[in-house]
Amino acid sequence: MAEETLGGKIEDSEEETCCYGDQTDAKPDRKARFLLFGSKKNKDEKLREQDSEQRYRIISPACQYKMNHQRVGKCIIINNKNFHQETGMNVRNGTDRDAGELFKCFKNLGFDVVIYNDQTCENMQGILKNVSEEDHTDSSCFACILLSHGEEGMIYGTDKAMPIKDITSLFRGDMCKSLVGKPKLFFIQACRGSEFDDGIQTDSGTPHDTVETDASPRHKIPVEADFLFAYSTVPGYYSWRNPGRGSWFVQALCNVLDESGKQLEILQILTRVNYMVATNFESWSEDPCFSEKKQIPCVVSMLTKELYFN
Repeated sequence: MAEETLGGKIEDSEEETCCYGDQTDAKPDRKARFLLFGSKKNKDEKLREQDSEQRYRIISPACQYKMNHQRVGKCIIINNKNFHQETGMNVRNGTDRDAGELFKCFKNLGFDVVIYNDQTCENMQGILKNVSEEDHTDSSCFACILLSHGEEGMIYGTDKAMPIKDITSLFRGDMCKSLVGKPKLFFIQACRGSEFDDGIQTDSGTPHDTVETDASPRHKIPVEADFLFAYSTVPGYYSWRNPGRGSWFVQALCNVLDESGKQLEILQILTRVNYMVATNFESWSEDPCFSEKKQIPCVVSMLTKELYFN
């Protein structure tokens, strides 16, 4: 069944059932085909998770974002798969799988989720400008997910690249008053450069070891406060995506959100995502230059309180 979205349809296709190999969300400069190095599960992983659940975490309501508004908030997913020929960018096979899984995960967390497919830079900025001008008084937070090709500091529309900051700045405290003091979350699946992470062997064990003032006029907070950026990779590096299974980062994010999204704090969630991507994924190719490559996501937090989706 095809899933209806505002920007189009997420269609079941051969790309969702085949598993040809890993790709990067960057302009192609080689013809090598990447094959997926199968994800590995540590047999002690579940035992460690059970053990960690028995440990106590100090929780102070005064240090948490209020999540008891009428709505959790909006989640906008921009899913760019097909690009104009002049960009030189390949079709991002596997991204529809990412968008579909993210839709289900964030819907389960209580968000009002809308997917926009194949948007130009002007359309991307227009969509999010309209959202930033809406009244979010009854919402607890806001989330935006960008799935596209990218470069450092840039994200691609279907026609060209634009600065990510042109999008995120629309939600600054001085631009979007109804989200002041509330968490604004951005998840970005895109390359941030053209470097490869070769990884490094370790000798320390196996690779798988392992009072509210938000809206008070008597207080001022920085306009850049309460943002969180979860990037699929660190600055300067490629980000990997499998045509059949979706991107490494989104696979891990959805896995953790499904299992623990309503129990763990957001930075705990993203730390587990980092671990999963770092340990469970590795590329392989007949070309040694593209073989055995790794990836580590990157979290940049300006949050001022802890965030739980419960």
